[in-house]
Amino acid sequence: MGYNVVMIEFKYTGDQLYARMERAVEKVNQRLKKTVQIVENANIPYAVIGGFAVRAWVAQVDEAAVRTTRDVDILVREKDLPALIAAMSDAGFYHRQTAGLDMFVEHPEASARDAVHVLICGRVEKTGDPNPDVEPSTETNEFRTVPLRTLVAMKLNAFRRKDQVHLIDMISLKMIDRTWLDYYPDRLRQRLQELLDDPDG
Repeated sequence: MGYNVVMIEFKYTGDQLYARMERAVEKVNQRLKKTVQIVENANIPYAVIGGFAVRAWVAQVDEAAVRTTRDVDILVREKDLPALIAAMSDAGFYHRQTAGLDMFVEHPEASARDAVHVLICGRVEKTGDPNPDVEPSTETNEFRTVPLRTLVAMKLNAFRRKDQVHLIDMISLKMIDRTWLDYYPDRLRQRLQELLDDPDG
């Protein structure tokens, strides 16, 4: 099967290029801050997961290893979803549901790439194990996230390419080692073993 290659003109350079790159990162950071402020003001239990959770944990070890992320992912309990929809909508976000996934965008035509994605505690995403609860949580000055052991389990459960990259980063920083194999059931243990044995793929 062939692929259609999109020809891109390299038209942004210099300060304009730096500004676009910096703006892309800042937009996601601001989206996270707005979301956290909304859910905390509404007293909705939550945890930041996904790329921002990885960033928070990796930053504890080596800030040079922190990767940017385009996603804002939060975990909430199903019973709190109506309150979340109301609070986010009151703050100007638009609720959207695509393929069973709840998300919030800042204007109706926004791409799913520019969204706040919501995962529900106890729900199975596609295949694998149910999502964890929001508790216990780990506090940062900016937001609540899940404990590292829980985050690693979620990454092993999803095991997409970006999840594997996040896990390999943690392995390279010695945040995860072979002692962690005992923490997880067989399916997740095998995936972690695979990455520990051959982190370069």
